Amino acid sequence: MKLIRFGQSGQEKPGIVDDQGVMRDVSRWVSDWSGVALSEAPWQQWTPQAIEQCPEVPKGTRLGPCVGQVGKFICIGLNYSDHAAETGAEVPAEPVVFNKWTSAICGPNDDVAIPRGSDKTDWEVELGVIIGRGGRYIDEADALAHVAGYCVINDVSERAFQLERCGSWDKGKGCDTFGPMGPWLVTPDEVPDPQQLDMWLEVDGHRYQQGNTRTMVYPVAYLVAYLSRFMSLQPGDVISTGTPPGVGMGQSPSVYLRPGQVMRLGIEGLGEQQQRTVNA
Repeated sequence: MKLIRFGQSGQEKPGIVDDQGVMRDVSRWVSDWSGVALSEAPWQQWTPQAIEQCPEVPKGTRLGPCVGQVGKFICIGLNYSDHAAETGAEVPAEPVVFNKWTSAICGPNDDVAIPRGSDKTDWEVELGVIIGRGGRYIDEADALAHVAGYCVINDVSERAFQLERCGSWDKGKGCDTFGPMGPWLVTPDEVPDPQQLDMWLEVDGHRYQQGNTRTMVYPVAYLVAYLSRFMSLQPGDVISTGTPPGVGMGQSPSVYLRPGQVMRLGIEGLGEQQQRTVNA
């Protein structure tokens, strides 16, 4: 199942993509795709015939982030060995954990604002994991049962803020619009193996990133179990699992975003995003 949120920013309604690829408004059944609804998974009870009776979402309607009211936006750094190499870092002995602020979350096709004072804004296509069933001290063998679904995330990053301004990575990761999410939340029945997904990213038509989740250092199930040792994971929490090589910082010479460019990115089975860069 593909779950969507649509409408103006801050006023999104929940929707679903039916078997014919038509987007339907399901706000008669659920108030939002957020914690409670994701934990209860009501879509499992809906028949295709019932879904097709729901109103169509008008063509051209903005898609919002596919998860609402996110509690925690947790990210994993250097989780692809070849990406670690291109940045000059060693593969970490344990997952590198940092946060993006929830105010960074935006729709999959919304503009990305380059922050004031930035000259090193970069891109990162990543697999997003959305928690459905919460828990603490989750066993790795049971971890995927806690997942409500998967999505595409662009972990936009300002490298100077991240690496040159003292302190944690969070300064360069959580700027407004630095977390495009969607277009859909794809439920696990459509993603039989999250470690076998092709992923890519282009800027102005030039493909910089081409990878596959099979090369993750720490796979999804391990990450869910690992994170649950340090915090309770709650329905609607989002985990962004790291990026393959090809980021701007890793080019020779480095290449960074400037206003007026277009990023396109996608993950096999999870859809595509497109963002235009603008000045903040």
